[in-house]
Amino acid sequence: MRTELITIRTGGQPVVVDITDQAARFVTGQGDGLLNVFVPHATAGIAILETGAGSDDDLLTALDDLLPTDNRWQHRHGSPGHGRDHVMPAFIPPHATLPVLDGRIALGTWQSICLVDPNGDNPERQVRFSFLPG
Repeated sequence: MRTELITIRTGGQPVVVDITDQAARFVTGQGDGLLNVFVPHATAGIAILETGAGSDDDLLTALDDLLPTDNRWQHRHGSPGHGRDHVMPAFIPPHATLPVLDGRIALGTWQSICLVDPNGDNPERQVRFSFLPG
């Protein structure tokens, strides 16, 4: 298995960051296999979705609707409502596994690999790419 850890600067507010290009570079020339994308954080996730047409903002709005940043959460350290950030990975998991064919990720036309980070308390995130040859 080949693996690499990258760092993504997410800043101080909830964001969806397209990491498809970094993942594509990682598997270039690798042949057939599986790419696993994993974020080793308790408050971030990996999503496969369309970006650039508003879906990334829609996802953040949906998270706010589903998991409001209010005082209902028992987990209370960090920013107000930060407990919801610890619940989010149950809805947007911290990993995704994708097929790689001839060194290219087999994504659909409008699919992108995205890091979802609702936690403004941590401005940098790590993402681990792992390639398992077929």
